[in-house]
Amino acid sequence: MKRFEALARHPLAIAGAVITTASAAVFIALVIAVFAGMFENPYAGLVIFLAIPAVFVAGLLMMPAGMWLEQRRLRRDPTAPADWPVVDFRHAVVRRRVLLLVALTGVNIVILLLAGYGGLHAMESPQFCGQACHTPMHPQFTAWGNGAHARVACVSCHIGEGPKAFVSAKLAGVRQLMHVVTGSYPRPVPPGAHMPPGAQAQTCLGCHQPQRVTGDRVRVYREYADDEPNTENVSVLEMNMGGPGSEGRSIHWHANPAVRIEYVATSDDRQTIPYVKVTDAKGNVKEYFAANTTEQTIAGSARRSMDCIDCHNAVGHPISPTPEKAVDRAIASGSVSRQLPFVRREGVRLLTATYPSEEAATSAIAKGLKDFYASHGGAVDQQAVDRAAAALQDAYRRNVFPTMKVGFGAYPHNEMHIDSPGCVRCHDDEHKAKDGSAINGDCEFCHKQKDT
Repeated sequence: MKRFEALARHPLAIAGAVITTASAAVFIALVIAVFAGMFENPYAGLVIFLAIPAVFVAGLLMMPAGMWLEQRRLRRDPTAPADWPVVDFRHAVVRRRVLLLVALTGVNIVILLLAGYGGLHAMESPQFCGQACHTPMHPQFTAWGNGAHARVACVSCHIGEGPKAFVSAKLAGVRQLMHVVTGSYPRPVPPGAHMPPGAQAQTCLGCHQPQRVTGDRVRVYREYADDEPNTENVSVLEMNMGGPGSEGRSIHWHANPAVRIEYVATSDDRQTIPYVKVTDAKGNVKEYFAANTTEQTIAGSARRSMDCIDCHNAVGHPISPTPEKAVDRAIASGSVSRQLPFVRREGVRLLTATYPSEEAATSAIAKGLKDFYASHGGAVDQQAVDRAAAALQDAYRRNVFPTMKVGFGAYPHNEMHIDSPGCVRCHDDEHKAKDGSAINGDCEFCHKQKDT
């Protein structure tokens, strides 16, 4: 044991022991604080479950490294003993030290297990995804928090099932971390269409049941004019949702498990689809080609099976396609009063303007709206103006992120076909089969307008 103690006297080994002991104590204290609910900041998970355990492991590695250096130094000294120390369990002091070493090793293993579990848990939280990488993920995290799926964790949609998908996602995370460190991430970040195939459908089907026949549903869309009274125009559509038993004349026929729809997209955002292949429930196959589509185009592009997010691509991170839509939604909800003259026109004008930062935008929006009504003349409800300014500021914060070059229309919505191609990517009467039939482009194939 004296030989062992002599080797452990190297400064590097001593430093490693001090670092390991200190980091272990700090880690245990912070874990207790986490369980007590004292930490809510997303950066706490990075420090507690990643940084401190890394320091702990570094200290463990420093101890044998220091002992090896000390042994090498002693070997160079001819007077130093050359044999390894003998552990004699007949001595009580040896037994106590070995028992202490085993106990400390067990404690170290428990710490590493807790750290590993905590690290994985922290990295799978939406706060880690959206706030730890604050700048690149700020638009997606903000849109997610304001959407209908704000209680669905990021990993539920962005990671497929099984160990292969888990490892693939973590390796992709390492690559993304390097992009963040070097500042080489794209601006804006590409849409979620680049996620693993099937990951989204597996999650969607956990809650939604497209195979259930839901019948027709009514959707009301409200739009407002730029005139003084903000004239309202109401469109009521009867949506033929249908189900798997519907013979093609319904929206959710696309989700029929007995039907397989494959397609080829020639653009990264999947807005251009020149080829569609449909295999029906009886095994009959029909291929549809857009005009001027060649076999080389199809062979040179990846073929995908239609997924839930091929239409519902923006449900997880909804960003308004246009400032007009954002203002109309605010007026329809009542957060912007229709009683304010020209409020729709002025709201769109203020949201459309270019600002250098979010702070500059919120300040300019409030000032611009108040200045307009101050110069407009006539009695104006000042509280309504303040509420409208706050609603327009909120609409800007939810949809425009200058640092990431994200704004209205940055990510196309495929559920409709007004502000982006959406359904018309395929349903345009131009995708034709060899027998002359085409993918139906009739609007009433999936919905019809009702009288108001």
